[in-house]
Amino acid sequence: METGKVVAEAEELPKGYYALLAFSESARIFIHYLTATANDICKESKRQTMNAGDVFKALEDIEFPEFVGPLKVSLNDFKRKNGGKKEGSSPNKEVQKKRKTGGKSTPKKGDTGEK
Repeated sequence: METGKVVAEAEELPKGYYALLAFSESARIFIHYLTATANDICKESKRQTMNAGDVFKALEDIEFPEFVGPLKVSLNDFKRKNGGKKEGSSPNKEVQKKRKTGGKSTPKKGDTGEK
């Protein structure tokens, strides 16, 4: 689905308050239904954390397979732009850890700190 096509079709929609309210409510219900379906898929796999694959499978299950391709492209672009970084893996975390301990490294489990 191309963004230009969606924008062109959106120009034809009524622009009243109730139209916007109906559109936002529809989007909320869609997101809720998609999330619930992806959560069910996750639980069937005996996992507690949803991943992108669960969402893609849920889109197919609720009969929106045309969204899977563009979303995969967007996800790959996002991962490429962010360099595969995950939250909490920044180099600043080690700096903050050293500040809390006064610049000393914290001993690992079983390490007495003696040489």
